[in-house]
Amino acid sequence: MTSSASFDTLESLQADIAELIARLPTLKNRQLIQQALATIVRLADTEIERLDWKILSAALADMERGFQLFYDYRHVRKVTIFGSARLAPDTPEYQMAVEFARAVSQLGFMVMTGGGGGIMQAGHEGAGRENSFGLNIQLPFEQEANPFIEGDPKLINFKYFFTRKLFLLKESDAVALFPGGFGTQDEAFECMTLSQNGKFGPVPLVLIDHPGGDYWRSWSEYINKQLVQNGLVSPEDPSLYTVTDNLDVACDAITRFYQVYHSCRYVGDRLVIRLKSHISDDLVEQLNADFSDIIVKGRIEKTQALPQEAQDETVELPRLILYFNQRDLGRLYQMIATINQMGTASLEDAAHPERK
Repeated sequence: MTSSASFDTLESLQADIAELIARLPTLKNRQLIQQALATIVRLADTEIERLDWKILSAALADMERGFQLFYDYRHVRKVTIFGSARLAPDTPEYQMAVEFARAVSQLGFMVMTGGGGGIMQAGHEGAGRENSFGLNIQLPFEQEANPFIEGDPKLINFKYFFTRKLFLLKESDAVALFPGGFGTQDEAFECMTLSQNGKFGPVPLVLIDHPGGDYWRSWSEYINKQLVQNGLVSPEDPSLYTVTDNLDVACDAITRFYQVYHSCRYVGDRLVIRLKSHISDDLVEQLNADFSDIIVKGRIEKTQALPQEAQDETVELPRLILYFNQRDLGRLYQMIATINQMGTASLEDAAHPERK
């Protein structure tokens, strides 16, 4: 095919896509759907391997299952539990995970795990089948779905680790990490890295030892000695996470995070922080005084939803807006903690931190 013929074919396909989209009068997010289809059409006009198409097709199928499952649960906050698949039910780590999952489910949160054994099974055992999601992946060993989630419609079998991890983080409103091997360490550091770079969250990250255990305490000591003291991470970066061997502290770290804070997003180069309730002008002044170092220009100000947020389900919530430097995420977590500590939540919001 000549380059001219190829170009004509591509233009024709893009016109067909535009016509298809136009025939769907109730279609939401029309422009984004058209962009996605156009990307596939452009790829079809290039020379890529058959394996590339298989990866693209399987990844889209993974994401389709995930998007469809979680849509109906988008207003319930979820806690992702990571930890070893090898820890047996008679270990203190397993029992702590059961108790933690039971506690957060009683608070109204749902629980997500990788769907396998060990700590993942403990999470489902504690939360109960009705409050559990399993995001499984088929491996040659270790990763059959556990009996507490097997056969449940909220169990998904993913082909790829990257699509599975996308949903374990994208859908989570908190992450709890229990002791584990290389996989758990990978998940811990990825959570820290994505939080540190503003690609995930802000959400509470809780590193949980069994009572008297020192797995995460030793990990935290290593972080402070080798990374913080040597200037390899910011001194405020440990504010991204909580290390504890106390169940009440672990649960409180999650519920307290959503006492007044709801969520945030960027509109252009401004960070919009959504709040569950209004905060006083005095608190805004205190935030400006205490956190001026993370503001590129201007001030932290109160606002209602911006025009770009008109279709957002949180449109009625009050907001703060600022030009955040997008670098000092540890300080941003400290600011959220200040808002939650000094702000006043309604009785309804205080009783239901799991709603979003």
